[in-house]
Amino acid sequence: MDSVTTNEAPEVKLHFLDYWRVIRLRRSLILVVFLLCVMTSTLLTIWLPKQYSSMVQIEVQKDDPEVAIAEAHQPMLSTDPFFLTTQFKIIESYRILTNVIVNLHLDQKLALQNGIPNPWSIDETYDFLVHRISVEQTRMTSLIEISVRNQSPDMAALIANGVADSYKQFRVDQWKNSRGRGIEALKEKMATTTNDLQAAQDKVDNLRTALHINDMYDPSAASLDLLTKSLEDWDHYRVMAKADYLEYSNTLFHLHALPTNQLGMALAIAYGRQSDPELVELASTLRVAKEKMVDVSQNYGPDMPLYKTVKKLLEDSAVAYQNKIDAVMAGIETRVNQDKGLLQLYQDEEEQITKSKNEQAQKDRPYYDAKADVELKRRNYDQLATLLIREIVEEGQPNQSVVIVCNPARPDKNPVWPKTMLIIPLGVIVGLMVGLGLAFFIEYLDTSVKTIDDVERSLQAPVLGVIPQNVGLILDEGAESPHAEAYRVLRTNLLFSRKNESWNTISVLSGGAGEGKSTTLFNLATVFAQNGQRILVVDSDLRRPTLHKVLHVSNTVGLTDFLLKQRPLEEVIQKTKVPTLDFMASGKLPSSSMSILGSAQMKETIQELKRRYEFIFFDSPPLLGVSDASILASEMDMVLQVIQYRRYPQPMTLRAKQMILKVGGNLVGIVLNNINMSQDENYYYYSGYYEYQTHAKDENVVHVGDANKTASVEIKPKY
Repeated sequence: MDSVTTNEAPEVKLHFLDYWRVIRLRRSLILVVFLLCVMTSTLLTIWLPKQYSSMVQIEVQKDDPEVAIAEAHQPMLSTDPFFLTTQFKIIESYRILTNVIVNLHLDQKLALQNGIPNPWSIDETYDFLVHRISVEQTRMTSLIEISVRNQSPDMAALIANGVADSYKQFRVDQWKNSRGRGIEALKEKMATTTNDLQAAQDKVDNLRTALHINDMYDPSAASLDLLTKSLEDWDHYRVMAKADYLEYSNTLFHLHALPTNQLGMALAIAYGRQSDPELVELASTLRVAKEKMVDVSQNYGPDMPLYKTVKKLLEDSAVAYQNKIDAVMAGIETRVNQDKGLLQLYQDEEEQITKSKNEQAQKDRPYYDAKADVELKRRNYDQLATLLIREIVEEGQPNQSVVIVCNPARPDKNPVWPKTMLIIPLGVIVGLMVGLGLAFFIEYLDTSVKTIDDVERSLQAPVLGVIPQNVGLILDEGAESPHAEAYRVLRTNLLFSRKNESWNTISVLSGGAGEGKSTTLFNLATVFAQNGQRILVVDSDLRRPTLHKVLHVSNTVGLTDFLLKQRPLEEVIQKTKVPTLDFMASGKLPSSSMSILGSAQMKETIQELKRRYEFIFFDSPPLLGVSDASILASEMDMVLQVIQYRRYPQPMTLRAKQMILKVGGNLVGIVLNNINMSQDENYYYYSGYYEYQTHAKDENVVHVGDANKTASVEIKPKY
């Protein structure tokens, strides 16, 4: 047979109620972890030794550099995080803390405080002390907080103040040493600067004599001043001449580009610097002559004296107007040439003045360079002299303001450790988090079947029944017991799942042992029998038969005796206290049970029983590990698979289902067994339903089927 293809399970999306179900199910574990964490945190607050803290607050300023040559000393204008971080490390350094240890004799005091009679070494005391000191910056300030923890509040305050004093003395010593080195460096520099200044001054004097320079004025107003003034004047003239040249040359260029008939009007407009009445008058005369010529041409012929007179006047006016235009154009060209020559003259003069100025500057440059060098050296000398005087004064008065103790440490009688209001709530929070995390982690590792959705998602098969915990035999509890209703629902769903009325052989299988398949089969058969149908239960679990123990009957004669033809069918069938329920035990176990269950005699037996009974139930061993169940599944009309709640992993139940399908078994549905109805709200509906059905009225039950095959079906509201 072809292998069975199982559809891929859809993605699981957890609902809030799924989380609540896990919490309810694992509430004992969560409660135990929670109580352990709370008890541990409470005991810690009682057993841990109390620690007290004292804090001293200091203000720290930067030291000035050893010698500030470029500028005078300035206070720190803003907080430098790198500077403060550096001071944190200095305060916690070995040098500062060892001074505190020696000054306060902490090697003896801390050893006695910890129950050690002999003093500690300096290194041991430092290792103990450095882990009990914290240095932090006060928020939004440049202040530093030095906190010390100790079992004694007085000792904590003493150590905190000692650390502040030791750090303050360290900064003062560092400040004085830096000034001493700075003064020596300044004196050496002063001597060198004095010699350089004298040499530079001698050089200036020699150059002034050699170059015959009368240095009465500033270099900017000396012999170069006249040349500079003259150069400025000529530059002004050159700019004006260039403007005139550009104006007339551009005008001339555009006039040459115009047609002859437009030149007169354009010339009058473009040449606007001076008004030429003659050009305007000639243009007017020419216009009048043209108008007369038009009138005469219309009324007189070419031979008429008036026509000739007007024509002569027009020709003379045109000649006079053109001569005037030519004269004006010639004047503009002459003006352009004059401006061009004047511009060249100004440029030549400016170049000559610039050349003279450069020659004069080149001649006097060595002197003025030497003089500038003297001025620079003199300024450096004055700055060094000022710094030396100030450093000498400050060296005699050490700067005590680099470290200011703002708030000395005082003993605080309130312990800072253990923090009861922090540890116990933290224990509560951690307990809840660890408990919940452990519960969900165990739930994550648990791959067994938990809900109906798990079954339908992984097995792709419907759930026909849900059986609660601690179910006994319906035969003993009675037909009206709450547990019987679970099997009546299973019976109803099974009948509705039957697609053929001739299907009446049923086997209840399970993947592993102990999942309740035998109990489920027998109780389901009992419910069928209590409905008046003729039922036979066959114990076909030949390896470990159990149903005869439930009925308190003998197992010496049964199925194997009939299959081996040692007894007739009537002798191997036993009666029960339910008139319509018969039982066939397994009989003695043969050497090979598989050959018997798969034999032709077994198939004939099944057909014979189908004719005698309305329904036949075959018990079988587990599917995994034994082949008997697979053989039975292939011969049954209907197969139910029992899955016990939270017992076996889902892959195992899926494997069992695949085995049923591979042998051709007709798996009609799944039965969930051993459900804890009170703890799992997913099945709360079923528990309420069973309890309700115990007191249900007759109108809530209808009968499906004929008189011999009746199924009870619950009438449920649609909502």
